[in-house]
Amino acid sequence: MSGQYEDDADDPQHPDEHIAPVPRVSVQAFCETEQTYDAITAAGQDRRLAKAHLTVKEGGLAAAVEAYSTMPTPNVIVIESDGTRDILEGLDDLAGVCDPGTRVVVIGNPSDEAPYRELVRRGVNDYVIGPIETIDVVRSICSLFSASEAIITGRVIAVVGAKGGVGASTVAHNVAWTIARDLALDSVVIDLDLAFGTASLDYNQDPVQGIANAVLTQERPDTALMERLLAKCTERLSLLAAPASLDRVYDFGAEAFDAVFDTLRMTTPCIVLDVPHQWSGWTRRALINADDIVIVAEPDLANLRNTKNMLSVLKAARPNDRPPLYCLNQVGMHKRAEIEVKAFAKTMESQPVAVIPFDSRLFSTAANNGQMIAEVSKSHRTAETFQNLANRLAGRGEVKKPRQSLLAPLLKRLKGKPKRESAPHRKAS
Repeated sequence: MSGQYEDDADDPQHPDEHIAPVPRVSVQAFCETEQTYDAITAAGQDRRLAKAHLTVKEGGLAAAVEAYSTMPTPNVIVIESDGTRDILEGLDDLAGVCDPGTRVVVIGNPSDEAPYRELVRRGVNDYVIGPIETIDVVRSICSLFSASEAIITGRVIAVVGAKGGVGASTVAHNVAWTIARDLALDSVVIDLDLAFGTASLDYNQDPVQGIANAVLTQERPDTALMERLLAKCTERLSLLAAPASLDRVYDFGAEAFDAVFDTLRMTTPCIVLDVPHQWSGWTRRALINADDIVIVAEPDLANLRNTKNMLSVLKAARPNDRPPLYCLNQVGMHKRAEIEVKAFAKTMESQPVAVIPFDSRLFSTAANNGQMIAEVSKSHRTAETFQNLANRLAGRGEVKKPRQSLLAPLLKRLKGKPKRESAPHRKAS
């Protein structure tokens, strides 16, 4: 039982897609219907639009033209068409009062007859046919910026333990290493356990600088600074290490790490956060703002309770995201009473994304040597589990082995049999 996967990737409410957050921009929407007004208002609470200043008004195209005839336009205008007015004529009027560089999203009506080509010619950046849902608004606004070279595009994966000592850091480090090696994605691991982090030990690194230098700097960290602080683990994997020092107390505000994450997102396709087991303003914010969350738990009562609570809180805080995932680790420990996987999953109302069996020799060997599981034993089923988990979290889906034919064993035996030589023909006497 090396890995189990949920079916929520196919759920239309939680698509397995990466929607990058927007930078600090101003967005103003002019709606015709109550449903659109509510959907856009709700979108303003989504984590990916957290930095946008969003204003929602009524009145549609006519109200937008009237408003911008006397005031400057924002970075993004969202306009709803109710189908009662020629949309091309309205867009021509809007173009007359729009500032250069303003991006326009139109929420159209099924009765609109204007061809998409004409909408583009009038400066429309995106066109969505209503009625719309909250996630449609988020996707449309974010897509306006995701193609820009200077915008945040990296995918953030946060891994946290439901309880201390469950192996969350081991899972995070192996997943990041596998993403970098097997998926050829440039990746960064950020060890956020500043006092007791183990990432530098697991990767056999001894960096002088790391995450503490980035977060404690007086200036906003830029790309050049981050490059200096990163330790190179492999060709595609870098580490922002924790100091693992007790010479000071690491107390941070909720937004302390935002600038570090945003800077790395601009240059790194995949960022794995090794989040310590604590509940504070900044750990909660790091989890909520991640693109994917994995909670690592052991099969006992305390982990069951904590995992349930964390899933509930994080789901509520991220209504437009795929639900957080959880992984069961160290399953099958000798002489330990455990909650069965089926019973654990029933309480969670979802299957674990992976089930990792207990193997003290394998994991202790890897930890003591500063190696990953696949480096110790490439063919071990746990290495395959990390590969499937890496694919899932990087948006690639599970790697499925081709199903073997029922006749394969028989054909293999026949293929291995030596060919019987035919008897030589006798010559006629």
